[in-house]
Formats: sequence, C-alpha cells, structure tokens
Amino acid sequence: PEQCGAINRFVCFFTLPLITFEFTAHVDPYKWNYRFIGADAISKVIIVVVLVLWGKCSSKGSYSWSITSFSLCTLTNSLVVGVPLIRAMYGSSAVDLVVQSSVVQAIIWLTILLFVLEFRRTGSIDIVSSSTSVDTRVQSVDPQGKDVEAMEEITISTRPSFWYLMKAVWVKLGMNPNSYAVFIGIAWAFIANRY
Repeated sequence: PEQCGAINRFVCFFTLPLITFEFTAHVDPYKWNYRFIGADAISKVIIVVVLVLWGKCSSKGSYSWSITSFSLCTLTNSLVVGVPLIRAMYGSSAVDLVVQSSVVQAIIWLTILLFVLEFRRTGSIDIVSSSTSVDTRVQSVDPQGKDVEAMEEITISTRPSFWYLMKAVWVKLGMNPNSYAVFIGIAWAFIANRY
C-alpha cells in the first residue's frame, strides 16, 4: 500500500501537472474552435439535467450518485489517453481539440465539480443541515404556585454560507498542482502566441 500510495502521489503531484502544462502551453488560445467548446458545454449541461431528473424522480437515484455519474461520464482523462489515439488517427488538428476541451474542463468544469462536492460534503444538497442542540432551562410557575424548572431542547440549524463554500473550493484548488499547471500553461500560451 505504501508503494502504491507513493506512485499515486508521484503521478498526481508531479507527472500529471507536467503533462498538463506541456499540452496547455502549446495550444493557441487565439485559434480555438468555440463551436466545439460550445457543443461540449451543451452536452455537459444536458447530462447534468438528465442526472438531476434521475436523482429527483427515480427511487434508485440520488444526488451523490448523480455527481459521481457526471464526473465519470464527462470529465475524462483525455490528455493521457486521448492525445496519442487522436494524433495517430486524425493528426495534430484533432489533438488541438482534445487539449482545448481539457483546458476548459480543468478551468470550468472541475471547479464546478469541486464546488458541488463541497456543497454535498456540508449536507446542503440533501437538505440535511448540521444542527446543534442547546439545552435551556425555563423557570415557570405551575397552577398551584410552585416553581417548576423545565428542560427544553432547542435545535438550531446552521447552513454554511456561499462564501464559506467558495473559500473551501479555492483552498482545494490552491492545493491541487494540476490547477496551477493549467492556469500557468494557458497564461503562457496567451503570451507566447501573442508576442
């Protein structure tokens, strides 16, 4: 287990960010195919709608499984697997499409997915908010004139604010080296292709 964990950390924190940076830095953002990116976004939105309906209307559906299904259906690792296959079948112009979709996926869709996962972690999606029980002692007088001390339990529901969720998402993005690789790579691509 220790060796597998070390290999996973090496891939997550070193190899994959370098591959992501290498592909992202060599794309020309001024020549992107915005129709392709739009079609990709529309397909992801359709999948989101179908999964939300499934989670809401089906007895076997749940929001947790909808989130997992969305990430498995749409957020593929196309840089590692897709680029060699596409390059062999269609050439470098198709590789540009794969890289474009991967960049948009890393910047937009993975950020949204992190937000939804953090939202789920807090229990807000299932309308289960964290609650705190507070015991209060109430002094009252019964009809015979005696003081009666009663215990009441008041439940105070707290729901994290939007800004708390956004802060948690940005902290997780800040700790993810793949995010740095994409943002630095796209910034490099903008500068290199402009000047």
